[in-house]
Amino acid sequence: METINLIASRHSAFYSPLISCIAGGFLAKEGLEGTYRPAGPGEASGTEVAEGRMDVGQAAVSASWGPLDKGEKPPVAHFAQINRYDGFIIAAREADAAFTWDKLKAGRFLHVHGGQPEAMLRYGLHRQGVDLSGLDDIDSPGGDEMMQQWRDGQGDYFHEQGAFPQQLEHTGEGHIVASVGEAVGPTAFSSLVCRWDWMETDTARRFTSAYQASREWVNTADPMEIAKAEASFFPDMAVEATAAAVKYYQELGTWSGDIAIEPDLYESALDVFAHSGMVGSRHAYDKVVVPPPGS
Repeated sequence: METINLIASRHSAFYSPLISCIAGGFLAKEGLEGTYRPAGPGEASGTEVAEGRMDVGQAAVSASWGPLDKGEKPPVAHFAQINRYDGFIIAAREADAAFTWDKLKAGRFLHVHGGQPEAMLRYGLHRQGVDLSGLDDIDSPGGDEMMQQWRDGQGDYFHEQGAFPQQLEHTGEGHIVASVGEAVGPTAFSSLVCRWDWMETDTARRFTSAYQASREWVNTADPMEIAKAEASFFPDMAVEATAAAVKYYQELGTWSGDIAIEPDLYESALDVFAHSGMVGSRHAYDKVVVPPPGS
């Protein structure tokens, strides 16, 4: 059986459409087997794919704008949408049914700094009338390190993807109060990338068929069924927390629609990065995005 090697730039339930290619058995139905791992320290998922060490990676269209700003062709092609909303969630130490975004000014904000997570957060806050630069923030790489920072008492507010905030709710250590995805609106947040020549292969077409089935499944199936299938990928998460994250993303519309990257979502992502001065010009869609193999 042929093996597909998958890599994610971040590891969370937000990327269930990719994880469930393996966990849900969709690759196996196409006669494929898969390996999956998050990028390690100093690694970039796109680079690992471009240099042939991995076959398919989770990245974002924004990752291709740096090379284009330099007049270079991006090393990978973006061929399918994973998430059409930002997946970061705001949690607080205390429950607050009347939360408003300006309350972040009254506490310390533990959030992921740099790159797309910060660009999206800054834009979402801007749309809510809040300037990220004016907040008392604490830097974090996110993930398990952010969870430890929180448990050590750092911060009054917490910014991470599911199921980290849902895990805090499950253990009574935090309470979800807001959604960055709702604040930003639909956008090309995460996509799948491959080498330009790989797109034309039969393997690419079989993988894409498996991925489309996986994304449809995680968008419509019972969240607990999905969480149980993915449990081995999240050994430190309660299955109830993963299920709650999946339900949240389903209801937000994160995995709805076709797997093709929509031009209006691409333009929305450009708006986000232009707001932070993180892109040199509005690079053309067809310089970055290609149709899904086999479409």
